[in-house]
Amino acid sequence: MADVCYDAVRPKESAVMDNLTAVFIVVTGIAVVLQMLLLAAMYLLMRETSTRLAALADELKTKALPTIDTANALMTDFRPKLEVIADNLAETTSTVRDQMQRVDATVNDVVDRARLQVIRADDLLSRTLDRVEETSEMVHQTVISPVRQFSGLIQGLTTGIEFLLGNRGRRNGRTREARRPVPQDEMFI
Repeated sequence: MADVCYDAVRPKESAVMDNLTAVFIVVTGIAVVLQMLLLAAMYLLMRETSTRLAALADELKTKALPTIDTANALMTDFRPKLEVIADNLAETTSTVRDQMQRVDATVNDVVDRARLQVIRADDLLSRTLDRVEETSEMVHQTVISPVRQFSGLIQGLTTGIEFLLGNRGRRNGRTREARRPVPQDEMFI
């Protein structure tokens, strides 16, 4: 009985298997057709892109290559001139650097000399002021002191003579308070 059951189940299994096989074949066929459509679309897009790139390359050749050739010719012509300019610039820089060093040395020398002259002028002014002060003191001692002493002597003599003559404090109608001695600061202006 086991053999009977086995054979009875087998045809049903075979029918399901045949149905599944047909479904898988249909699905695989659809996938292959779909893949073929995608590959055909990719081919068409690539062919269109290739055509555009070829047109762009042709346009680039007609427009850019002459410009590149002209630029190359200009660079070939200008290269010696640029080298001369670079050499001149290097020489100019060197000359300017040397001149700046000379100017710097000259300015430093001028500043040092000016500093020395200022020191000399300061010393000269200090010595002059010292001498003026010494001279003023000497004039004070040699002129003002004797004049003061002489003035005191004259006043004493005048007072003595007035006293002897009897004017007693009057001289030309003035009193003694009116002819007060002149302060020392007012003697010399």
